[in-house]
Amino acid sequence: MKHTTLLALTLAMTPLAALAMPAVGDVIGTNPTDAVAALTTAGCEGAVFESEGGKIDARCTDSATGVVWEFTIDPKSGAITDMKQGD
Repeated sequence: MKHTTLLALTLAMTPLAALAMPAVGDVIGTNPTDAVAALTTAGCEGAVFESEGGKIDARCTDSATGVVWEFTIDPKSGAITDMKQGD
């Protein structure tokens, strides 16, 4: 019985994991098309990018919570190097 409950809980949580926000270290892409696609897939809508000081700053809104997130992206690797809640 416990195995069935655990399996049901795991399957129920799978869609939520698919919409998890990106994290520091995740590679989202080195060009705007790939980065927008990765952020949108993660549930972050309306991505806006700005290049500054040899890095890329991105801003988008978590579609599930409405929270605005700011990301710093390494333009060479496409990896997120920093992220924080926006204002």
